[in-house]
Amino acid sequence: MRRNRWTKGSIVLLSGFFLFMIFSLSHAAEFPTKPISILINKAPGGTADLSGRALAKAAERFIGQPCVISNNGGGGGTVAIGILAKEKPDGYRLGSHSSSTLTQVPLIRDTPYKLSDFLPIMCYGEPQNGICVKPDAPWKTLKEFVEYAKKNPGKINYATGGVGTSYHIAMETIARQEGIQWTHVPFPGSMPALTALLGGHVPIQSGSTEFIPYVQAGQLRLLATQGEERMKIFPNVPTLKELGYDFVSDVIFLVNAPKGLPAPVLAKLEDAFKKAAKDPEFVQVMDKIQVDVVVRGSAETKKFLEDAVPRLARVIKDLPKDAIK
Repeated sequence: MRRNRWTKGSIVLLSGFFLFMIFSLSHAAEFPTKPISILINKAPGGTADLSGRALAKAAERFIGQPCVISNNGGGGGTVAIGILAKEKPDGYRLGSHSSSTLTQVPLIRDTPYKLSDFLPIMCYGEPQNGICVKPDAPWKTLKEFVEYAKKNPGKINYATGGVGTSYHIAMETIARQEGIQWTHVPFPGSMPALTALLGGHVPIQSGSTEFIPYVQAGQLRLLATQGEERMKIFPNVPTLKELGYDFVSDVIFLVNAPKGLPAPVLAKLEDAFKKAAKDPEFVQVMDKIQVDVVVRGSAETKKFLEDAVPRLARVIKDLPKDAIK
């Protein structure tokens, strides 16, 4: 009797499991049957927004459905990522953002998510960062600016796209090495921070490549960049590393999903976005905003993020606690 009951129970459980698998596979085979929402965690107009929108537009042809973009730059980008973490992992709600919100910000303050809450779909770019002032500023070089800041403690306010971003960490790395006291003014994205600089509300800004057309038009002066090498478009501007600062930005742009995304759905999305990253119009946009197109698949992107955390933790632990709040 017991054996019969166990056998019947096992049959019921196995039947249920196979029905679930059939349903899941069938659902994945049909995916997508409706538009896909992509949440960008920065304000409109910035590098992360422009690149994410261009990729989404290119991906529509390969996905077979519209990609609907929305923006939420609150909390330095953490609000959007927190929302994404709680979404149903069905492939219809994705995020497009920089890696710093996943790898750096949680090392500095509490966030409503952790890295393991997500399954990256792919990496599509590596942005450039820089430090700018207005052309009528008295500082022609970063060295001149640093000397002024050292002689005038507490008088400099600098703008960035948010607490814990690579732009923020770059400035505080300079402050630590030089013994500078200044005040961080965070904005919900690089473009609002750049607007504050252009409006004369702050004397200096650390941000992404939104500065390019303004530097080219003579409306801003670029003092330094933050990559491993100089920007091709500004070969005469030194990197922070060249200037003796222990900082190189290794941020990537990625498409992300909540953890638990079914493997067949992941495969479809990864394939579609990889193809979109080769689209001529997307590449043209990336070239215009000086973001290098770098394609990594889901597994490779996941490893990049996991490897970045301990590396960034070593940088952040050396910064003053009151400087990274």
